[in-house]
Amino acid sequence: MKKIASLILILLFFSACKNSKQEKITNNHVFQKRNLIPWAIVGFDNKERNPKERIDMIKRLGFSGYGYGHRVKHIPSMQQEWELAQSENINIDAVWIYLNLDKDQPDTLRDQNEAVLKNLKLVGLKTQIWVAFDAKHFENLSDDEALADAVKMVSYLSERASKLGCKIALYNHGGWAGNSENQIKIIKALPNENIGIVFNFHHAHQDLDHYTEHIKMMLPYLWCVNLNGMKKDGPKIMTIGDGDLEKDMIQQLLDIGYKGPFGILGHVSDTDPEVILQDNVAGLWRLFPKDH
Repeated sequence: MKKIASLILILLFFSACKNSKQEKITNNHVFQKRNLIPWAIVGFDNKERNPKERIDMIKRLGFSGYGYGHRVKHIPSMQQEWELAQSENINIDAVWIYLNLDKDQPDTLRDQNEAVLKNLKLVGLKTQIWVAFDAKHFENLSDDEALADAVKMVSYLSERASKLGCKIALYNHGGWAGNSENQIKIIKALPNENIGIVFNFHHAHQDLDHYTEHIKMMLPYLWCVNLNGMKKDGPKIMTIGDGDLEKDMIQQLLDIGYKGPFGILGHVSDTDPEVILQDNVAGLWRLFPKDH
């Protein structure tokens, strides 16, 4: 009987180890929904969901959070949405600030951008602030002038974000400030700040010839990669899996050690983001069937 009991204990031990190992492997799969961040679902929504409806959608789809990429019309309900998300255990993984340096300056942000920082403080939300720049400001500037203007603003925002328990990430949105090499210049000019990069496939068509080089440079600063179907000549927005480049682009990220998170776009005008998110996740899982 003692031998049988000992054998049972040994079998239970190895079974527990096996289950633990399987759980660890599963938890490391990069394309599980908890490693995916729905993005561009607030500003692109033909159903004009209110905060509760949007959070219900996120829960229904099985995500653990989302990025808050708003428009000016969403500012009145911003605080309510973030508080409701917290009460429902849904993460606000990032919030969006879009800067026009002809109108936004340190200490004199436009009301719509000041409102984001104000609501972060009111709600006590500690998250990433994804910062994009209007490209027009930089068009007639030299590299040195562009860098000086960008560093001044990013330094100011990073200081304010830090006081709120938040962090700044640079978002490639075209133009000089959306170029990966220039983003790294900004970060290196501020060595005492904790600044990252959010890389968007859908804003990267003009840099595809340098993609392999750029992702290697960005890797130490890469906080999120927003995915998209990709063809060299566009269109800008495509369902993941419908392009001919995105599988290799994603695989290159995995090969250099990037493990996520990844953003999943709901970015299609006059469409229901719930449908777009489902299509994009399905496309991603078809490309990488063993990684979710």
